[in-house]
Amino acid sequence: MTITAGLDIGSTYAKAVILTDDQQIVGKALSPTGFKLREVAHDVYQRALDDAGVDRADIAYVIATGSGRHQVDFKDLHVTDLTASARGACHLFPGTRTILDVGGQTMKASRVDEVAKVVSFRLNDKCAAGTGAFLEKTARYMGFGTEEISALMTTSKEPVPISGVCAVFAESEVINHLSLGTPPADIMQGAIESLTGRSVQLMKRVRAEPEYTLIGGILRFETMGTSVSKLLDAEVNVPEGEMVQFVSALGCAILAHRRLEKLRTEELVGTDA
Repeated sequence: MTITAGLDIGSTYAKAVILTDDQQIVGKALSPTGFKLREVAHDVYQRALDDAGVDRADIAYVIATGSGRHQVDFKDLHVTDLTASARGACHLFPGTRTILDVGGQTMKASRVDEVAKVVSFRLNDKCAAGTGAFLEKTARYMGFGTEEISALMTTSKEPVPISGVCAVFAESEVINHLSLGTPPADIMQGAIESLTGRSVQLMKRVRAEPEYTLIGGILRFETMGTSVSKLLDAEVNVPEGEMVQFVSALGCAILAHRRLEKLRTEELVGTDA
């Protein structure tokens, strides 16, 4: 059995996936990225190996992605986030044509073809108001932890608009709403609807077409997917549970198998020659 590994060293979280040649995930791990990228890469990789019950020597190929991919000193190859997410999203949902990836520090929209090749993309990494970091900051202003965001938003009755075009102005609006006694749940829901609006605009810039697949840590919050679906007036795919955070790492592990197949084919051709 051939086993590969995919690592996604993102700006907020590092993820690792261990994948067999029949495309079964046998191990995975997630950890806050922090600042020591090489150390966290080794740590999350080892925990994924432990989860799979295999050793490093059992892994045939490792591919890394994410902003910290260059710091993974044990990788065989690295690929861009867009390439990895496209491969992972299309594996989970083969009909995928548009991908929205909302992470802690960036938001990406891409359109792919029938073989998971990226044909158009746009990034929104210039301002925190268009990323998950803004939601986390909003929660902290109101005294809530990130893990409480989902439950908080389910109690919202009348979301308030958060229209600031940058994080500084948006945060000022949040503070103003708090001073007026606006319920935290309505502020939180307003924040996610602001984020949703930005994400849909980004999707339109890549000429989004169905099927739509949403990935990234912020999609842990169910209302995010629901809000995007409403604005698009279409069904959207969202990987179940924590898998929504592992799509790019999965894509890397799948690409690692494809890379091995290509190398073996080249070896056979060379032998025949």
